[in-house]
Parts: sequence; structure tokens; C-alpha cells
Amino acid sequence: MTFHPTRVIIKPYVTEKTLLLIEKENKLTFIIRRDATKTQVKNAIERLFNVEVEQVNTYITKYGKKAIVKLKKGYSAEEVGMRLGIF
Repeated sequence: MTFHPTRVIIKPYVTEKTLLLIEKENKLTFIIRRDATKTQVKNAIERLFNVEVEQVNTYITKYGKKAIVKLKKGYSAEEVGMRLGIF
């Protein structure tokens, strides 16, 4: 089943730890649909923010399903964070 990119990503997840991931490891963290796959998350991030994704890790928490998305070299997680209003 495919979803529109805006239906896969629910919202950015922002904590002190996720801000450090953005700065040090070029990674963004999002709350996503519980039934979303890593491939759907990758495609959604690439289409929504015009970046290339290197890796997606997902896990389920009490807050919902989270995805940690690492961007490829040459793309800035900080820039995407600024567009999202995180910084």
C-alpha cells in the first residue's frame, strides 16, 4: 500500500538528543505512521525535502513509531531542520 508523502510523516520529533543527532550525525527524527515501511519513509523524506537519504532506522515507542533518517553527504539535516522550524 502506498501513501502520499505527507501521510507517511506525522511530525518531526524534537528533543535535546535529536538536536545533537542533527548537528553531529546529519540525522533527522520523525514520528511516522505505524504501518509505514522504511522504503516509504525514505521516499517521503526525499520527495518532501528534496534530499537523498542514506539510511532509515525505525522503532516503536510509547509515543508511536519513530524513524531516524540519515541524509547522504552533501545534504544538511540542519537546513531541513530550519525549514521545519526546529531551529
